[in-house]
Amino acid sequence: MTRFDASTPVERRKLYVDAITAHRERASGFLTLEADDTVSEERDDTAEQSAAELGVPWIQFGDGTVNLDCTDAELEALKDLLEDFPAFKIDDLTRPEDAAGINVRVSAKADANRIAQFIDDVFLEVYDLPSTVRIWLVDV
Repeated sequence: MTRFDASTPVERRKLYVDAITAHRERASGFLTLEADDTVSEERDDTAEQSAAELGVPWIQFGDGTVNLDCTDAELEALKDLLEDFPAFKIDDLTRPEDAAGINVRVSAKADANRIAQFIDDVFLEVYDLPSTVRIWLVDV
């Protein structure tokens, strides 16, 4: 891979597809994507449990599973989003006692392009980030 960030919808989806391809070719354990750390200031802190408590939004993908942390409100948004992705299903919800939020594991048995669409929609619709958000590939 030669680039590790993108900030337009088309470029972000290309980044996700390239990252998924590199992850699969390298047989790595997972890849991690993070929103630019400046988005913490832009997120809505009025939710029941502040999204800012969870830090910068991130998504991991590995072995056909998307992994993310979210608040209760974000979990509801994720469930709504999954209606548009019938091949994707929540496999596991974990609410650690010592951590804010919920860890969600979503099975994503699909091609790289469909997974890329899902990941971008999670950043935009679940985490409520602007369409110009810069996403970084931080681990592959």
